[in-house]
Amino acid sequence: MNNPFDRTWTGYLRQDGSKGIRNTILVVYTVMCAKHVVDAIAQGEDNVHVIGFPGCYDNQYAIRMLLAMARHPNIGAVLTVGLGCEYTQPGKIADLVEQSGRLADSFYIQDVGGTRSSVERGKAILADMRQAIDKDVPRVEMSLKDMVIGCECGGSDGTSGLVGNPVVGRFFDLLTNNRGTAICEEIVEMIGLEGTILDRAASPEAREQLSTAYNKAVSYCQQVRQYSVSPGNFAGGLTTIEEKSMGAFAKSGSQPIQGVIKVGQKPPTSGLWIMDSVPDEHFMSFGYTNPNDTEGIMDLVSGGSQLVLFVTGRGSVIGSAISPLVKITGNSRTFERMQEDMDFNAGRVLAGELTLDEAALELANLICEIASGELSKPESLGHKEYYVMYKYQDFQGNRPIECRL
Repeated sequence: MNNPFDRTWTGYLRQDGSKGIRNTILVVYTVMCAKHVVDAIAQGEDNVHVIGFPGCYDNQYAIRMLLAMARHPNIGAVLTVGLGCEYTQPGKIADLVEQSGRLADSFYIQDVGGTRSSVERGKAILADMRQAIDKDVPRVEMSLKDMVIGCECGGSDGTSGLVGNPVVGRFFDLLTNNRGTAICEEIVEMIGLEGTILDRAASPEAREQLSTAYNKAVSYCQQVRQYSVSPGNFAGGLTTIEEKSMGAFAKSGSQPIQGVIKVGQKPPTSGLWIMDSVPDEHFMSFGYTNPNDTEGIMDLVSGGSQLVLFVTGRGSVIGSAISPLVKITGNSRTFERMQEDMDFNAGRVLAGELTLDEAALELANLICEIASGELSKPESLGHKEYYVMYKYQDFQGNRPIECRL
């Protein structure tokens, strides 16, 4: 087997120095009223993804998400479309995207004249953007050390904790030891593991960040009277949130945790990072954490993940906008039943066909192939799911204009 950490491929260099494995055009709607028009603009267009925010009201978390995705390493150009009544202003998003060195344009449907005229205008803009980014975006050599890779798990069963997540954890150990960057999310699926988590802190500052995030997650679960464990988990053999947490945390591997980042924030250095996606306390008690798997995946994408791993024991058919999603299962029966949707069978470790180390290297080589341009199963099927919700999360470091558009 080739050593994946010796492999290179050609990526896309952005003006901010980041490197992408895709050169996608993003079309963003700034209110649900514009979604039909935006979907029509993107229909039939190659390498165009749609995301958006349904709300008419301003929301700091949602704006931060949209801006992070619009300036993602995999994005080459952005068209933002609004109706004309909403708080979120397409032109301001486009201005900030342009400052990152990407092509950007925007318009209001009310100014253009309606549905048909807006679709026609949007498609003309996309044609010009595609020609420009295909010609002008520099190509650059990449390797796994240039990658930020996130991991989410959902539809978990007993095999997720036994081999699905541990294979990812072993790969993350290899990745971070070779100067790559890994992000794990789902703090509400770390309940019961406080001591284990804090013992992994790389510094006193990281330990304090982890403690704060963990205690907030416990308080959140107590207040909403629900923990992140579902009927499907029970049917898959899991019995308690602590048992599920042990399996979910296995995806983090064994390396020191560098610290905690929030949604829309990129890791400041390489290594292993935990993403806190739990809502912060607010007088309106605003938002839910991980209402579905897609939200957690998009949170990881907003942190700069050029590729996201998704571990599911029971199986899933979702994909991802902006970053390829690679679906992994530790259940060989699930893999055989859902081969058209699943990318990697970690259940072979349970069967004694592979060791954890061998599986991790095989997964790393698959990631290199997909980073080089091979389509993951969700990509080949056309899956581009996304989810951006109302949520309150305090965030320091963003300029005010980036939170209120």
